[in-house]
Amino acid sequence: MSTIDRPMPPLNADERTTLEGWLDFHRATLAVKCDGLDDAQAATASAPPSGFTLTGLVQHMAEVERNWFRRVLTGERVAPIYDPQADPDGPDGGFAVAEGATLRDALTTWQAEITRSRELCAARSLTDTGSIRGQAVSLRWIYVHMIEEYARHNGHADLLRERIDGMTGV
Repeated sequence: MSTIDRPMPPLNADERTTLEGWLDFHRATLAVKCDGLDDAQAATASAPPSGFTLTGLVQHMAEVERNWFRRVLTGERVAPIYDPQADPDGPDGGFAVAEGATLRDALTTWQAEITRSRELCAARSLTDTGSIRGQAVSLRWIYVHMIEEYARHNGHADLLRERIDGMTGV
């Protein structure tokens, strides 16, 4: 049983509250999928031949948060977290788990990016835009994309976690 409280998205709220509620639900779902694992379990590629791991997935989502809210929405020029030599305008990485990397460190970094994302969004409306590849993209679109990104990867996390210790259904 997880020790992490996963907030239920509101059933009848305005658009922004609904979008933020679903995004927070999916963020918490990923944390629940990692809860109670040690570093070896979280770094286990549990669905060979894929090298996909829960630690790598958390690292990736830190990169995704950084990319969409800091780079795209605000135009901030920040380097990738896990591969500083990577092209900041390239695909979100973070999947590779370096020797000595820990789940705890990945979760801490990811939570810091989530906190920064919330701060950056708080003063913006859903119609405020950032830019990707020279095209305007609204905060509304970014929220919907992030919900989709988390939902897809939470499906991966379900499979990984079930292969590690049999936990299902969260």
